[in-house]
Order: sequence, then C-alpha cells, then structure tokens
Amino acid sequence: MLPHGVLLGPTSFDSWGRFQGMTKKPRVLFVCVENSCRSQMAEGFARLRGSDRLDAFSAGSRPSGIVNPRAIDVMAELGYDLTTHASRGLDEVPGGPYDAIVTMGCGDSCPHLPAAARYDWEIPDPKHMPVEGFRDVRDEIGRRVEALIVELSRPVPSATTER
Repeated sequence: MLPHGVLLGPTSFDSWGRFQGMTKKPRVLFVCVENSCRSQMAEGFARLRGSDRLDAFSAGSRPSGIVNPRAIDVMAELGYDLTTHASRGLDEVPGGPYDAIVTMGCGDSCPHLPAAARYDWEIPDPKHMPVEGFRDVRDEIGRRVEALIVELSRPVPSATTER
C-alpha cells in the first residue's frame, strides 16, 4: 500500500495544474471571513457528498472561533454534524497546493492563495438572516458544491490520450 498523497504516473501537468494520470483526490479549500457559516457549510457538503472524490477543508481570513449554531442546525437537518468542525484561520489548515480555492463572497478580506483553480462565489453571509434565509443560503451552497465535485472529479487526460 502506498502512503497517502503519493502520485503515480507521468509527471506532466494538465491545464488545472494537476498531474496527468494522478491517483490522489483533488484538494479544495473553502474560505470566508469568519469560517463560521458559509465555508463551514461548503466543507460539510463536500464531505457529505464528495468525500470519496475530493479532500475538503475550510478556513477564515479572520476566524470567529465558533461555528455558527444556526449553521450547525440547518446542516443537521440534512444529516451532517457540524459540531465536529472548528472555526480555523488560514494558518491552521494543511498547506497547499490546492486544486481549487473557493472564496465565499469575502472580496478583499480573503487573501490571494495559490491554487490550480480559483472560484469566487458571491454568497451573502447568512449569520443575521432568519432561518428561512439561512436555509436558502445553505441550499445554494449545496448546489454549487455538488457542481464543483462533478467538475473536479472529471478524469484528467493523460499525455498519451489521443484527441
């Protein structure tokens, strides 16, 4: 058995910066300001619906130190336990490289981090919304994470693949 993270195959890169013929799962980092609501829910969805296809992490540029109780509640409605998560800063997550970094509408508050692909999802911060609004934000994040899982799970063509 190979150690976690060992790559097999050619050493050339595709347009995403991933090894062609890679055998490891793509790594995704979700970032918002406080790492309390949006990025926590995105990490939760990625783990709930794509843990076999990618490795997900989340962090905040100015972490609040807590996971929002309403985020915990609305994710529990879907069967995911956010109580196992912690609000983290960018210096507390595994270092890069990441295949994708997703910022959650934090604009200039989110620093530029190196990644093969970057996404900025303009998603409103639900922390002061009523529960119905919070659920709407949760559901939007869920839809976007599902699309991201599909996109990042596509096979990477090898250098010898004919087109």
